[in-house]
Amino acid sequence: MGSKNVVVFEDFFPAMVEKLGAEGFMKELSNGFRLLVDGDKGVITFESLKRNSALLGLKEMSDEEATCMLREGDLDGDGALNEMEFCTLMLRLSPELMNDSRKLLVEAIVNF
Repeated sequence: MGSKNVVVFEDFFPAMVEKLGAEGFMKELSNGFRLLVDGDKGVITFESLKRNSALLGLKEMSDEEATCMLREGDLDGDGALNEMEFCTLMLRLSPELMNDSRKLLVEAIVNF
């Protein structure tokens, strides 16, 4: 049985934080949000996620996966992801970063 070489974003997050610092990493997450956002609505919708996911190497994302991503990250229940919800979801998907979240918050506040 062969194994697929699957790249998972959380594999890169700790290295990105180490290289960019907390502030730089948050800017990169914001850039990711802007790639996926529906320009007219200012949030990531199901349609904008499906349309733009190939830009992030997720061209094979199923409708079910897109729906699950939106549902998991949608904190205010509007069916879409605003920038804060998107960044929160991305951090939650990286367990190692969640363990270091207090340190990252302090670093971001100090650099603000």
